[in-house]
Amino acid sequence: MATGKIKTRPWDVAEHLRDEADILAYIEAAQEEAPDDAAFMAKVLGEVARARNISELARQTGITRETLYKATRGDGNPTLDTVSKLARALGFRLTLQPLPATTPARR
Repeated sequence: MATGKIKTRPWDVAEHLRDEADILAYIEAAQEEAPDDAAFMAKVLGEVARARNISELARQTGITRETLYKATRGDGNPTLDTVSKLARALGFRLTLQPLPATTPARR
């Protein structure tokens, strides 16, 4: 029996986001997975940006590539403005949705 080494490489989701349907399904799944995790969603947008051509998105948003990479690493704290511009350039908009009916907050 041969005992050769198997070469592996890290998974890169951007390589598998081939069309708009893939991107939409990925974003929807991410929202289901962690709807309140802003850093996670920023990372998801970054992966979509890499799949789409981050250099072109940098030109569209007026934000440098380096800033986009930093903001979408998943451990950063991007501004709402940065995330909003990136989402818009990707063809999405940020929205606020009411939570399911709960007891109203008291003042």
